[in-house]
Amino acid sequence: MSGATGLTGAGAGARRGSVLKTAIAANIGAVFEWYDLLLYALFAVTLSKQFFPPGDPNTAVLLSLGTFAVAWLVRPIGAVVIGTYADRAGRKPALVLSVGLMMVGTLITTVLPGYATIGLAAPVLLVLARLIQGFSAGGEFGSATALMAEQDPRRRGFFASLQWAASGFAVFLASMFAYVINQTLEPAQVASWGWRIPFVFGLLIGPVGWYIRRAMDESPEFATAEHSATPLREAMTHDIWRILAGAGAVAAGAAGSFTNAYMPTFAITKLGLGASAAVVGTIVAGVINSTLPMWFGHLSDRFGRLAVMGTFGVLGLLMIYPMFVWMIASPSVWTLVACQALLALVMYCGYYATVPALLSDLFHTRRRTTGVSISYVLGQLLFGGVTPLVVGWIVATTGDPTSPGIYLSGVVVVSLLSLVACRRLGVR
Repeated sequence: MSGATGLTGAGAGARRGSVLKTAIAANIGAVFEWYDLLLYALFAVTLSKQFFPPGDPNTAVLLSLGTFAVAWLVRPIGAVVIGTYADRAGRKPALVLSVGLMMVGTLITTVLPGYATIGLAAPVLLVLARLIQGFSAGGEFGSATALMAEQDPRRRGFFASLQWAASGFAVFLASMFAYVINQTLEPAQVASWGWRIPFVFGLLIGPVGWYIRRAMDESPEFATAEHSATPLREAMTHDIWRILAGAGAVAAGAAGSFTNAYMPTFAITKLGLGASAAVVGTIVAGVINSTLPMWFGHLSDRFGRLAVMGTFGVLGLLMIYPMFVWMIASPSVWTLVACQALLALVMYCGYYATVPALLSDLFHTRRRTTGVSISYVLGQLLFGGVTPLVVGWIVATTGDPTSPGIYLSGVVVVSLLSLVACRRLGVR
């Protein structure tokens, strides 16, 4: 026998080949989408000078981070539109659509002239590009999560966490590009044209992901299940508490993940590190996030989603604020690296990598993508993409550079309470 499939010989081999092809297709798209999203955060200071009116540099940075956050405002729309499309037509066509939209947003960002050339049209078009990318990403996660989680229900945690490893590799890839660009080019060169190079690379891998996704197989669980003609109506009727509990469970991982994305800006503006040194910690975090999520996903298959997520959620709650105090007391690249590595290991790998499987467990197959997508983007909207803007504003308002630790600790408490709700809804 071959696991849950009941296949033997050539049939089992074909099934394994199909799963491998599906994993590659789903995850190369995840790499592309997260790579492009994170590039913006890593070059936020540079982009603030290129696309926004000159004046107070702190205001320009906040405007740039606000543009980063605006992609998350449209993600619920993408989650509903693409998520319901995936539950009606299939996971495969939804993923092809999402990667195509992401390529459009990346193209606009890559070729867009700066404020000095086209004036206010520059920030307006930049916001448009971010809106397209946010719409795309809103449907990407739910469709890819459902596709991977439905490969083998007994190994749902392992397969669903592969998307997190792909996202971690995207962090590594984007931060390596940022490091090399800032290390090899003069600041004036980075500001004028160097920042565009990694976006051009993103345009090259996008068509590859689109082509591979067109050739992949549909989810076997979806293919044999009864399909819903109105998945959104069903989800709103039957799953509203599941959606809210899932969004709360997403919160801590989303805030922790995007706090790591904010760290280069924090390192430059509050720790006094140079642009190259500021991304070293993100590179290390990217390596951790690329290699460890699937192991924690496997642990959740063995010991349960809530046991793994609860353990690392509590660890995160205990370490987050002291971590920021340590960075401010000892501002160095090595302190930054240690803190970002801990944040990656505990909040991203230990806690967040199990979220896709937990969300998949919460929802029925016929409306799974819709429920997963809405839960995820709701948690991301409230606690994810806006995190760099929120913590930047808190630091600027309070003058306390350790305040991000207080904010993030509060978000973790929300998630731990949501895990209790998930247990009452039947998740183990």
